[in-house]
Parts: sequence; C-alpha cells; structure tokens
Amino acid sequence: MKQYQLNEGPLLDAAGHLCEAGYATSLVKTYDRKAIRAGKSRIKEWDYYLIYNDSFGVALTIADNSYMGLVSASFLDFENRQETTVSPMFWLPFGRTGFPASSKEGDVHKALKGASFSYTHENGKRHLVASIDSFADGLPFACDLLLSDEPEDSMVIATPFPEKKTAFYYNQKIIGMRAEGEVLYCGKRYFFEPKKSFGLLDWGRGVWTYENTWYWGAAQGAIAQHVVGFNIGYGFGDTSRASENMLFVDGKAHKLDRLTFNIPMDADGRERYLEPWTFTSCDGRFEMEFTPILDRASCTDVKLICSDQHQVFGYFDGRALLDDGTELYLSHFLGFAEKVYNKW
Repeated sequence: MKQYQLNEGPLLDAAGHLCEAGYATSLVKTYDRKAIRAGKSRIKEWDYYLIYNDSFGVALTIADNSYMGLVSASFLDFENRQETTVSPMFWLPFGRTGFPASSKEGDVHKALKGASFSYTHENGKRHLVASIDSFADGLPFACDLLLSDEPEDSMVIATPFPEKKTAFYYNQKIIGMRAEGEVLYCGKRYFFEPKKSFGLLDWGRGVWTYENTWYWGAAQGAIAQHVVGFNIGYGFGDTSRASENMLFVDGKAHKLDRLTFNIPMDADGRERYLEPWTFTSCDGRFEMEFTPILDRASCTDVKLICSDQHQVFGYFDGRALLDDGTELYLSHFLGFAEKVYNKW
C-alpha cells in the first residue's frame, strides 16, 4: 500500500474537514479546536501516559470527551499478574479542561474531590504528578515521574471518517522516553530507574463517530544498548492513505504497512484474551507471537454509552524488518495489545 506523508499546515479547512489524511513523524499539522465544525459534544481530547519496567507499570490519563471527562490511574503488577484501575469522572467539561493544541508545549491540570493530576513541561522533560486518595483497599495512590530523552521521531496520523466529513482523529504516539520517579501503591514505594524504565504518550485530539472499534499495541525497551519500540494499530476511520504502524530504533522511525491482530477465539466466537496471539503483516516485515500475562479489562454499559476494553499486557517474540532490511529480533519483549469497542 502506498502511504502518504502529511505536509505542514493547518489540520482542518474552513469547513472543518481534514485538509489531508496521512502520516508523519512529528506534529506537522496545526490543531485548532476552534476550527472544528462538528457538534461540541463530539469533540474528544486526551493525554495518556504508560510508564513501565519489567516488574511494574503505571498508566495515567486525563481526558475531556466534552459531555464527560475523567482522570484515571492504573497500577500494573506484572510479576503477580494483577492490576488496579481507578477512574474518577467529571461531567460536561466541553473543552474547559484546557488541553494544549500541541504535545510539544503547554500543561494540563485537573483536580477533583479526592484526586489530582498534573502534566507539565520542565527543562525539556515531562513531569507527571498524580494522586488518588482512595485507590486499592482504600489506601492512597501517588506518583511523581519524569520522562526524558524524547525521541526525534514519533508516530503521527490524521485519519478521516468517511461517514462524517467533520469527524477526524489526529494522533501522536511518542514511544521510548526514559522514565524515572516514585510511585506509592498499597503503602509501598516503587521506583522507576531510567536505565530500565520507559514511557510512552498517546496524544489524541479529534471528533469521533458514535460507534467504533480499535486495535492498538505498543512496546518499548532496551535491546543491546539500543532503545527499541513499536506502535501498531487499526480498526476505525479511513486508513487507505496511511497506517499507524511504525518501528523505532534509537529515536528513528521505520514505517510499516498493514498488520493484523490475530486474537484466539472459542467455539462461540468470543475472544480468549489470555491465550497466545499472533501478529502478521501484509509484507512480512512484522511477524510476532504474543504471550499474555495480564488483561486490564473494563466493561461499561449504560445504554447510550458503552465501552468494552481489553488492554492485554504480555511478551512479544518474533522478527521485524527495518527500512534498510536489517532484521530486528524481539525476545520476551514486554508490551501490550488491546481491543476496544466504544459507543460514545
């Protein structure tokens, strides 16, 4: 599939349509919430961070989905294959959360009763501070983290929705930042050390259609003194001009074509998320086996709003090809893959 790179310029035209669809390795398009022409209740903005090492991880989200918003924290215990997620919600923010128009600068803060989240830029680093008063077993959760060594390249994609011209998704994934800091969970302190800990950012801005499904996966870590990672995904919108699939080695992107998530199913067609998966590519450049260890599952159904999420953490084993044909072998490489269905 021919893939099209985005040019610099505004993201949306005067009618609120994407000026062009495609991919880039930086935020070459300028996002402006005021240029959106869809209904105000359809605009969605979020910053999601995932930080982990071989033993444990933390996920942090601030989201403004217009008619509702949330802050969310997850503590991921890979050794004991357990997780805790708490997601306080707030209503009718309609953009007042104050997300910046770019991931490069600008800060976001959200304080609720019993919870406080803050993302700031400080001296070339990302400073993430979060607390929830009642987390696991009624005990508090808190973290104070720094992300540094941001890679030169990232995955950026502008995706239209053919059924609605004013709907779009503008997304950046920054993979493989070094992480350090402290986490308080269940009365115990955990520490991220930058040599063995990495963080990623999922930066999302857009207008979504009401019902959709997506598949997303990512991994990051060190292999023989090199920082390696990848982003893979598909499932919503018109991706005929570009996929969001990329490999990263020492901050440089290597573009991939289409991939397929092969999730095992039972005789009734239901996914068996904790059984081994495979990932296949249309051109043979990404062929992986995936051994799950933890399913961070969440299901909400209040009729008009429905969400069925399975973010599955585990180990990738297999081979990928860089742009120059160099083979990259992954062995017991920790990451995640997910399937999410939303009516929102």
